[in-house]
Amino acid sequence: MSFIANNIKHLRELKHHTQEFFANELGISRERVASYEQGRSSPPVEILIELSNYFNLPIDILIKNDLSKAEDASFIHIGKQRILFPIKVNENNEDMVEIVADDASAGYLRGYSDPEYIESLNSLKLPFLPTGKHRAFPIKGDSMLPIKSGSFIIARYLEDIRHLNSGSTYIVLTHNDGLVYKRVFDKVEEHQCLLMVSDNRKYDPYYVPVNEILELWEFTCHINLSEYDESEINTESVAQMLTNIGVQLESIRKKVG
Repeated sequence: MSFIANNIKHLRELKHHTQEFFANELGISRERVASYEQGRSSPPVEILIELSNYFNLPIDILIKNDLSKAEDASFIHIGKQRILFPIKVNENNEDMVEIVADDASAGYLRGYSDPEYIESLNSLKLPFLPTGKHRAFPIKGDSMLPIKSGSFIIARYLEDIRHLNSGSTYIVLTHNDGLVYKRVFDKVEEHQCLLMVSDNRKYDPYYVPVNEILELWEFTCHINLSEYDESEINTESVAQMLTNIGVQLESIRKKVG
């Protein structure tokens, strides 16, 4: 399914451009713009290229993704282009930390680039986090002991794989494995892959080709929930725990200051 008609109109309106102004920018008639936006005709390849350059977005993002709820803040720069990256902000335009609950993590692979999916996640503001976009992810299993199954990893989005800190731990989203938490080693130059290593040595390391990696999130901190009963753990309780940590650390920071 192509979303190009609605996307052209929405992105044009985000720039507060009239159809006439936009048409002049592209060097085409206003009637052609209206025809594209109403879905009466589809832009040919040369116009798709012009649209991609004008909006600074890859062609596949323009065609395959519904951008109707995306704002300018929903995109991040990767090199010279932008990619869709749904985020939440509060009334002060501050980034919110989305919590990918245990029951939502299976759907993250399908919805990671969907603004509606991200909008459905609970979120909170954590003032103690360093600069960057953060999310909280649940982990299962014992492959990363001493971090226990049931913990939440709060991690910062890595925009450029070239900035990967080889040997650090990351939440990794891939086409085949979904979400995993591993110690990651840079093997791009030798093999065009990343090496995934578990801290629990009973699990064998494995390689993931770079072209299979959808997102990388670098570890910032974690909250251990393994000692809580499952009935006590839900998204709201996790949010409250994280909020309390933020309040306590902010209080300490002010006292030290």
